[in-house]
Amino acid sequence: MRKRSGRGRCIGGFTAAIVLAGCVLAPPVQEMSDARQAIAAAEEAAADRWARDEISEARRLITEAEQDIVEEAYGPARSNALRAQDRAVRALQLSQTSAEGE
Repeated sequence: MRKRSGRGRCIGGFTAAIVLAGCVLAPPVQEMSDARQAIAAAEEAAADRWARDEISEARRLITEAEQDIVEEAYGPARSNALRAQDRAVRALQLSQTSAEGE
């Protein structure tokens, strides 16, 4: 087995750091789109009636993500977009279940 020099490990680590940094150097376009679509679907399923807290939280989180993007805080924007999508999906599920029971 060949030993790697300290320099080789340093370059490898530097390359990995650049790749990881690239993940948060761009706005989370896909995550924002997914969250907005999930919110729209929940709204269409009457989430304001059946899952008011969840849809309100989803809207708050997407607004926060939008502000994060304005501030170029792409890591938090991505996180908030994913959380918004999760809440919207939950709101949709609750709305569908509640509407079926009516």
